[in-house]
Order: sequence, then C-alpha cells, then structure tokens
Amino acid sequence: MNSDSLLSGKTVVVTGGANGMGAGIVELFLRHGASGGAVLDLPEALGQVETGIGWFQAPVDLRDDESVAECFALVRAGLESIDCLVACAGIVPLWTGIAALDPREWDDVFAVNVRGVMRTIQEALPVMAPGGSITVIASQNAWRGNENLASYTASKHAVLGLVRSVALELGPRGIRVNAVGPGSIATDAYLERLRRREREGGSQVEESLTRDGSTTALGRLATIDEVANAVLFLASDLASGVAGHLLPVGASVR
Repeated sequence: MNSDSLLSGKTVVVTGGANGMGAGIVELFLRHGASGGAVLDLPEALGQVETGIGWFQAPVDLRDDESVAECFALVRAGLESIDCLVACAGIVPLWTGIAALDPREWDDVFAVNVRGVMRTIQEALPVMAPGGSITVIASQNAWRGNENLASYTASKHAVLGLVRSVALELGPRGIRVNAVGPGSIATDAYLERLRRREREGGSQVEESLTRDGSTTALGRLATIDEVANAVLFLASDLASGVAGHLLPVGASVR
C-alpha cells in the first residue's frame, strides 16, 4: 500500500469538518487519496475548507433532529456509500465551577457531544460500507476528571461508552468504531478560551500553554496535524484489526 494514498478510492464524511481539527482531518484525508466525501458543519462555518471534485459541503446543526435528517439525506443522495465516518463536531464550554453551572449549558453540551454523535452514526449507518470505519473525536477528559469543566468531561465519558458499545454491535458487520482522545490542542477555540481566562485575571496564555504541555510525556502540546494523523490511522486499513479503542494524542500522563 502506498503510504501517500492510505484512503485511495475511499469516501468520507466529517462532521465539524470546516474548521479546527475537523478541517485538518479533511485536508489530510484529501492528501491521502480520498476520492470523495462530505464536509458537515454549521452553515456559518462552511466554505472555510477547500475540498475538490467529488466532495461537497452540507449544513447541519447536531442539536436539531430535522437538520440532521435533512443533512444526511443530502449525504446519502450524494454518496453511494461511506467508507470513513469521522464525528469531529463538538463544543467546549467556558470553564465554570459546578455551583455556577447552568443546566441549560449542560443540556447543550450533551446535545452536541453525545446525542449528536449518536444521531450521526444512526443516519450514516444505512450507507456505511462493509469494512468501513467510524472514528469519534473524544478527549483526554474521556478517562479523567477536569475541575470547572464538568459538563464537557461528563459528555466525553459518555461518548467513550457509546464508542465501545457501538464497536461491539457493528464489529460483526465489518465496521470498526474507535475514538481519538486529544489532550489540549492549540486550536483557535482553545486559544480564545485561554485569552478569556487571562482577561479575567487568570494565567497568561503562554504560561498556560507551557504548563499544559509540561504534563505530557513529550513535554509539549500535540498539534492539529498529529490528531489528524491518528484519525487517518484508525480510518485506514492499517488499523484493520483495531476496534473499540481510544487512541490518546498529546494527553496528560501526570
């Protein structure tokens, strides 16, 4: 197999694919020969990533069942089958202690990070190809706690349970289901949260980045490209024997 074309002839669907980690995944999949696919994201985010022939972009709000159904009707009409599904869409709320946590924020986080993943898998299944793969972006918070981030952490624990359960269900059909668990990644969204914390009297951004990086085995934060490489591995035939697992990338080991 040509290492530069790990997805040659494959069709892919990436939720949250218009920016951040999702866009990095789409760009890497394109470089590795994906022959077609769909980038799904909120309407205002679409158009931020370049694709090509055989690809299209479709709006979706994972909190809205009608939006999800309409979006995947377009996907199923545009693609004969899906070889690789990547559920990357998610939201990270502001740091908030449990006493001040708004229950509506809790519901919103779970609507996207858990229910949205479940609905994504449900809608994609009718055209998932045998031997296909589903990769979900989880988090290092899928196996550890994080103070002042209870809603997000609980949602990622839940989505890991979903991945492990669906892997057992779909494995006999030849569909592999796995998760990637990034640590802190310096995406635009993450940097903006650090800037907000600095404005509110917290640590300076560079200090926060250095501290977060020092908790990893490599002594630095992982990059979007490194997360995308992990997703590529799990989506490709290189991981043909891997199912029901979470692959950490740049996560804290301390």
